[in-house]
Amino acid sequence: MDRQTIEDRMQTFRRRCAEKGLAYTHQRQVIYRALASTNTHPTPEAIYDKVKKQMPSLSLGTIYKNIRTFTEAGLLQEVNLLHESLRLDANLESHHHLVCVECKSVTDLPEQEIRPRGELPAGFEVQRYNVEVLGLCSNCSSKSKTKRSNHG
Repeated sequence: MDRQTIEDRMQTFRRRCAEKGLAYTHQRQVIYRALASTNTHPTPEAIYDKVKKQMPSLSLGTIYKNIRTFTEAGLLQEVNLLHESLRLDANLESHHHLVCVECKSVTDLPEQEIRPRGELPAGFEVQRYNVEVLGLCSNCSSKSKTKRSNHG
């Protein structure tokens, strides 16, 4: 992740905290920076492991509490992959996800013109599109092809 993207995300975080009336505390900055500095869509536990090195007194419960606050304030998106563990995304730009069903890696897919076919129900107002494309990442796909070759 390049430094400018991280700093842009942190500036957006600071501005949105002010707009939502949320305190811009050191603790929240450390947690959000850990989220903003990755595109891997980490679990709350992975964020906890990363930030406890900087703030040993921080608890996993505090991580979850802040994640809930950030999500409710529109500062973070939850990605619930394959109905498994919660994954987090600090990329607030409109985008979709490529999800590997084998290793569970998540890769951002830039937003494209993806719209439902046909008419939406009367009165339904679209707020955002959220598409998850399931398949095998290049690494898992290569492993799968190798296994098939060796067994064929």
